[in-house]
Amino acid sequence: MSLIFDWFFSQYDGIPTYLIILELIGVLFGFLSVWYSKQDNILVYPTGIISTAIFVYILSVYGLLGDMLINGYYFAMSIYGWYVWTRKVDAVHFTPITTTTTKEKRTSVLLFVATILFVFGIYQIFDKWDSWTAYVDTITTAIFFVGMWLMARKKLENWVYWIIGDLISVPLYIYKGLLFTAFQYALFTIIAIYGYKAWKKNLRNDLAPS
Repeated sequence: MSLIFDWFFSQYDGIPTYLIILELIGVLFGFLSVWYSKQDNILVYPTGIISTAIFVYILSVYGLLGDMLINGYYFAMSIYGWYVWTRKVDAVHFTPITTTTTKEKRTSVLLFVATILFVFGIYQIFDKWDSWTAYVDTITTAIFFVGMWLMARKKLENWVYWIIGDLISVPLYIYKGLLFTAFQYALFTIIAIYGYKAWKKNLRNDLAPS
């Protein structure tokens, strides 16, 4: 057990203390954001805004451009999602959970491809193709871009993208040395599975005749 702890904390050798503290705070608020999302609670967005703002800074320090861009995108989409989730569709009801339409599925594919091309261009411009992680980062960024867009629109399928992206991110962040973040994504995977089940149950209840 001590060997595991030694290996775990050795990943942070030479890392400024303030960055470690910021990562822990970002992980905490990120966890709260995903948990509130599972609960279909509007607090998903203020907690998410705090977490993503912190990670934009941390990832810029680490030079992880794809991850930094996705957190910047999360920040912007959190503001958009906050608006959508609090918008009433009639005098009583707020925006409900729904499944993606054919048009939204096409948009998801276009957003996925556009994100890959965009992130690829960023890495190319800044000559960051120095590790295999850059290629994986490009794919996960595209997956999360679509997931965040669908979540902001309160679509059930957003959880599928989160689950896939989270599963890829766990070993990726372990390799990068951001172990608290890797642990966060492991928790995210579990919450996303339960989130999908909870949203699907809510959707069935909404569709059931009264």
